[in-house]
Amino acid sequence: MLKLKNVSFAYAEEPILKNISFKLDKGELLSVIGESGCGKSTLLKLIYGLLHTDGNIYWDEKELLGPNFNLVPGEDFIKYLAQDFDLMLPLSVADNIGKYLSNQFPQQKKNRIKELLEVVEMTDLADKKAKLLSGGQQQRVALARALAKKPELLLLDEPFSHIDHFRKNNLRRKVFAYLKEQNIACIVATHDSTDALSFADKTIVLKNAKIYATGHPEDLYKNPPNKYVASLFGDVNELSLQDLKPEEKSRKKVILYPQEIRLSNRKGIKVEVKESWFNGANWLISTMLKNKTIYFYHDASLIAGKMVNLKVSDELIASRLK
Repeated sequence: MLKLKNVSFAYAEEPILKNISFKLDKGELLSVIGESGCGKSTLLKLIYGLLHTDGNIYWDEKELLGPNFNLVPGEDFIKYLAQDFDLMLPLSVADNIGKYLSNQFPQQKKNRIKELLEVVEMTDLADKKAKLLSGGQQQRVALARALAKKPELLLLDEPFSHIDHFRKNNLRRKVFAYLKEQNIACIVATHDSTDALSFADKTIVLKNAKIYATGHPEDLYKNPPNKYVASLFGDVNELSLQDLKPEEKSRKKVILYPQEIRLSNRKGIKVEVKESWFNGANWLISTMLKNKTIYFYHDASLIAGKMVNLKVSDELIASRLK
């Protein structure tokens, strides 16, 4: 089990992380999300031992010490995939993956490389030089190499950021299923809400150097504590209760995703259509209510300037009141 206790770090006077504490069980997947500069990458570097903290980091009962104590950072059971892939560019894909595998058992090494080539969908490029690969292909090779000597803990910093969209979803499913199958604990620092929502066992939200929210990703999505957390999962509306129900006197806020607002043929919130954007499955519609923008999804575009009515279920409003 990984345990962090009061982990803090500052590059200068301003703290990047302050008193971060959490636990991660073996085989669990944790996603760390937050705006750029919130400390996601720094957190991974602290755990791996590239940076020093006055707090404490443990794996089981062993304290993991940083560069103030270790000449060579990192532990054998931890693998860290940074945003720069650090491949041996003159070597082939297969040789890069097997770089740290023992040559004492060549058949086992060959089988391991073959297995990981399949996981990252690079079998047909096994003999290609790394320098001839695209950025996304290099990222997949680096991911396979991080898994080559099976780690107990894998630290991934934006692991799919360079990979083509059409390949990304299937690759994600294969990689995270493989980690579960092998009981490998994993922390993913990511801007991609799919990493957090679809695969994580729990999610940490960082803001202002601290843990701003934590929980199961489905709970954070369905019951976001504030607009900031909700906005990390996509477009979001923050409306007052009076916007939704003019007869109400309360000034409480309601957080709503575009898919939770519907067009109404009857009475509702009267808004003016501003713009429509096609996204494949439907259209994202931008409307104005007084000086507020409201986004919702619809199955067709709407004419700019048209007045329409919107509705939100009373049950949803009640559950989201802040």
